[in-house]
Amino acid sequence: MAQIRLKILPSARCLFDKLVQVKVEGLAPHKQVELRSRLVDDKGVIFKASALYQADEKGLVDVSSTPSLGGSYTGVEPMGLWWSMRPDTPHKKLVKKNVLSPTLVEIAVHNGGTGEKIASEINEREYMTEGMRRIPVQEGRVRGVLFIPPGKGPFPGILDLYTLGGGLNEQRASLLANKGFVVLALAYYGYQDLPKNPKNLDLEYFEEAANFLQKHPEVRGPGIGVISMSHSGALALSMASFFSGITATVCINGCSGNTVIPLHYKDSVIPPLRPVLWKTRIRRSWLIDIRDVTPDPTLKKNRASLIPIERANCHFLFAASEDDRNWNSAFFARQAADILKCHGKESFQVVSYPKAGHFLEVPHMPFCPSSFHAAVGRAVAFGGEPKAHSEAQLDLWECVQEFFKRHLNNTRAY
Repeated sequence: MAQIRLKILPSARCLFDKLVQVKVEGLAPHKQVELRSRLVDDKGVIFKASALYQADEKGLVDVSSTPSLGGSYTGVEPMGLWWSMRPDTPHKKLVKKNVLSPTLVEIAVHNGGTGEKIASEINEREYMTEGMRRIPVQEGRVRGVLFIPPGKGPFPGILDLYTLGGGLNEQRASLLANKGFVVLALAYYGYQDLPKNPKNLDLEYFEEAANFLQKHPEVRGPGIGVISMSHSGALALSMASFFSGITATVCINGCSGNTVIPLHYKDSVIPPLRPVLWKTRIRRSWLIDIRDVTPDPTLKKNRASLIPIERANCHFLFAASEDDRNWNSAFFARQAADILKCHGKESFQVVSYPKAGHFLEVPHMPFCPSSFHAAVGRAVAFGGEPKAHSEAQLDLWECVQEFFKRHLNNTRAY
């Protein structure tokens, strides 16, 4: 009997956002096998997926061209074993705290009849290309981690704001830095000596961070970019509205008004929108659906919470998932675009994704349909369909890079 070989091509080691090709060779012709993927995240949560394949007449399964016959997904899905992984513990989102080490994904071949494991390989999905520098930042009040790409700078600079929940997320920042940008992953609460549960957000802290990045010797000015998602979208829009050094702003599934806690800048306060709690729904899965709880910030009674983006002099990319159950992202994205248009500003683009959910992250990230919500205090539905969501993440990743290359005058990005 021929030796069964599992290959991950072009290499079992790659950056997290890269596509790989999985091949199984040496099977009996037309043999059915089950391919399984498994990873353990930084909190010990296990994520798994499986798919049933049938070898061709030569005993070959090539996941990039052979269709899955059943399991976590069906059809030809080259990266299905990654994006369709689900947690063993319900409502968990993949956590990666240390980007210095790769995410290890075991890909295994099991006998379709007996379930016996017959071959396996580890895919090491890394975050930092060789020569990249990861520098912890403690500058004045500013806390975070700076990623500087290899090669001769200076490079365009990007400030990465993650989402509600505190702490620091370095995945997107590190992977974006691989594209030729200096990226500062900025913490704004619940990290080191920053406040654990702030009563308000001080926009002057973010101004300090923007100034730090702009003045860094490895950063090529004059302006910098900002990338945000969810709750941090209002922070990004506020920075673009009040600061002069912001050239390009990406707002992913954000809101055009401030939410959760007040936003302070010098003598002005932007109060949070008051949630309309009676619009909370319970889904068949008993999960909370809060999509319609966030009110329209352009209504007269809510206008104090609206971010004054008409003041901004930067380019905007608004990305919205149409099946976002956290709030109506598509509505808020169109609203922000309309406000800019009404003030004679055309420096924006809107991309929307019909069946995607709330957490549009880097490519091949396991889909997260529900998770704990810091403002609600329990698990909520985040929406989306796994395959469509995965495709949206791939498309948006390319859009974000192209947007920053164009508007930060990035001749070095690749």
